Amino acid sequence: MTELRDKLPGSGDFLLHPGKVLLPDGPRSGMGVVVRDGRFTDIGAAGLVGSRNPDLTPIELPHHLVMPGFIDTHTHLTQSLGKSLVFGEPSEIFRRIWVPLEGSLDERMVYLSAKLAALECLRGGFTAAVDAGTRSAGHINALIRAARQTGLRSVIGLICNDLGGAAVVPERATILKNAARHLAAFEGDPLVHASLAISIPEAASDHMLADVSRMAREAGAVFQTHVNEHLVAVERSLVANGRRPLEHLAHLGALGPHVLIAHSTLVTPHELNLLRDSGTAVAYNPVASLWKGNAIAPALQMAALGIRFGLGTDGTRADGFRLMDAAEGLQRAGFGLATGDSSCGGGWLWVERATAQAADAAALAGVTGAIREGLAADFLLVDLDRPEFTPSHDLMWELVRYGNRDQIDAVFTAGQLRLWQGWPVGWDARALLAEVREVTADAIARAPIQRVHKPSAEHRALGHFA
Repeated sequence: MTELRDKLPGSGDFLLHPGKVLLPDGPRSGMGVVVRDGRFTDIGAAGLVGSRNPDLTPIELPHHLVMPGFIDTHTHLTQSLGKSLVFGEPSEIFRRIWVPLEGSLDERMVYLSAKLAALECLRGGFTAAVDAGTRSAGHINALIRAARQTGLRSVIGLICNDLGGAAVVPERATILKNAARHLAAFEGDPLVHASLAISIPEAASDHMLADVSRMAREAGAVFQTHVNEHLVAVERSLVANGRRPLEHLAHLGALGPHVLIAHSTLVTPHELNLLRDSGTAVAYNPVASLWKGNAIAPALQMAALGIRFGLGTDGTRADGFRLMDAAEGLQRAGFGLATGDSSCGGGWLWVERATAQAADAAALAGVTGAIREGLAADFLLVDLDRPEFTPSHDLMWELVRYGNRDQIDAVFTAGQLRLWQGWPVGWDARALLAEVREVTADAIARAPIQRVHKPSAEHRALGHFA
């Protein structure tokens, strides 16, 4: 592996001859892949590609798969410092843990949290992630700086709440001015893409929901919000508006192809039709359902109806392979067992929803998500010389059920090598981990967090099991 690492360029133009390439129509052998100026510029039969690019010496990778990087359609980059505090907690942890924690973070802590989360994303094979917006007080630039330094392609949400749910809630005019500035700040940026966000519909006035959705649509950006995730929020919306949250967004004209709805686990048949007919996209977060949710999003039904959706972590566990496994596994357990569905979409469905379809949901389809000429060279080198892939009879299914992040040898974004065997190239991750360990305890102690359960050892000593 040392020899292979020496062969791989850190950046620049190069030609790969991998054992397999995962193309939009499936895995192929005998292919050449050229990267120039951070993009895929020539993909085809190895001999023809070589003849068209005589200036490049092929890098032979006979036991590796070149595949698109995973895209996390929903995460929280400034929650990494408290990630295990929520284990075993009842729903709506954002009220008791995330809002208090994020609201207490200063600029340095936002930077450290985001950089740690971005590192975890890249280690898990995510070359791009959609951040739902930090609730910290005006430190979004620290988050962006961390994303740039790690090389994680990032869709950064600016929270536009005008009814609470953030450390600082500006006046309406200030929110809209900040939103316009944020949307304009990253035009043409190679790695950072702007988005507008409202934490949950009840955290914003009807006028703000409609205005922010419209602004994002006009700018060609994503408007994102958490919707129909927890039963209590659905009931609050019914009491306040006479409509469920998703219905209320439709009533306000705030849905559309530019909208990315996180979760949508508690959806009625009527609401599924609203998603389909409006072209609204969904972030299906299966691990979040396992760890803290009230329900499982009916992803197979969404796929059958033509509803756009990609996979997201919700900041739970940054491993793209295990995310696909959870996505398929929850559909099998939640719906497939009862109906005798032994395939639950097939391996290809989950690979696509973690890559190309996730890019579509995140408004990145013209940028990344596939090994295709013209797109950014955001890709993984996966070692297939492993017991899990031997013998190989159906690589798409094997990636879903046998893949995990320790099989990823290299992670590239925009044609640059960012990680080699789980560790970054060009910066000291060990120093980051040491700094995070040093400062996190004080940051947690300062935050007005309210946990229902004590840490495991204390909880067990009390004789509680619920």
